[in-house]
Amino acid sequence: MQFVGLDIHKKHINACIRDDDGNIIAERKFRNDPQWLDKFLTRVNKDDKIALESCICWEHIYDYLDDQGFVNLVLANPCQIRKNGPKTDKIDARKLSNLLRVGMLPLSWPAPKDVRDHRKITRHKASLTRVRTMIKNMVNAILIRNGIHHPYSDVFGKAGVKYLYSLDLPMSERIQMDNYLKLIEFINELIGNAQEVIEDFAQFNYNVKILKTHPGIEYYLASMIDAEIGDVRRFRKISKLISYAGLDPSVSQSGDKCYYGHITKQGNANLRWALIQAAHVAVMHDKKYAKIFHKIKARRNPNIAYVAVARRILKTIYAMLKNNAKYIPNLQERKAS
Repeated sequence: MQFVGLDIHKKHINACIRDDDGNIIAERKFRNDPQWLDKFLTRVNKDDKIALESCICWEHIYDYLDDQGFVNLVLANPCQIRKNGPKTDKIDARKLSNLLRVGMLPLSWPAPKDVRDHRKITRHKASLTRVRTMIKNMVNAILIRNGIHHPYSDVFGKAGVKYLYSLDLPMSERIQMDNYLKLIEFINELIGNAQEVIEDFAQFNYNVKILKTHPGIEYYLASMIDAEIGDVRRFRKISKLISYAGLDPSVSQSGDKCYYGHITKQGNANLRWALIQAAHVAVMHDKKYAKIFHKIKARRNPNIAYVAVARRILKTIYAMLKNNAKYIPNLQERKAS
């Protein structure tokens, strides 16, 4: 058995091969290209263990190795690999191969291709929404600079946009305003197209249908939550899923004293965002969540209260997905505990 560490970058790959005793058999740096990768793989057997670090470049290499018949592929979690000491690409490849050899490599879940495709389209819509928000903020900045107070609750609705186009502004501001409004109109169209694709993905997805029964979760949030969680059975306990979402409190312990702070935010940011969005709506439509929200808001602040509701929603979702059950108030919480 050989143990292979691949430190992957956009232009090159650093590779290290060790034997069972930890001796380095070979080290190579080569172009991130199938032809060069094939040359390196002549030294590697199909059943050797290969570790890749989860980064922006991992997918096409992982899929290529999988298609070539390498059966012992693992994905390393870069956030949990200790970075103490000198750090170079060569050292990272050595570290991956050695941690893999001794069984101490922190792992990430290599999501299947269909789950990755689902994630990409939901994340794409989220990125378009963030761009639109940024442009809307620029429009609001123009209004503030010119001392304009509009009478609309939503100035980007039909009547509000007509009002914005009619404003008498200095030429430089008028050009910016018109361009920003056109961009918003174009991005709205792109968001609509992405939404149609998401609904097509979700149409035959049973998990999405289950999640939609939960208050505060519609098609889009249900699709994102399902895509980001993937196979819920990979989480043995609800605490694992809460940690994955970054909704677990940070802990500081000294002697007999233990202090709990703000959430770690070290997990899946997309899942955490979707749950907090759901929490904002759920507190208005579900008495259980409203009670939790107002109780915590009274002694802390609204943001902390929404996070607490998001964590409780995730507990409910965990029970719903594990039991293939639609939302029933107060029932899922008992099953998750």
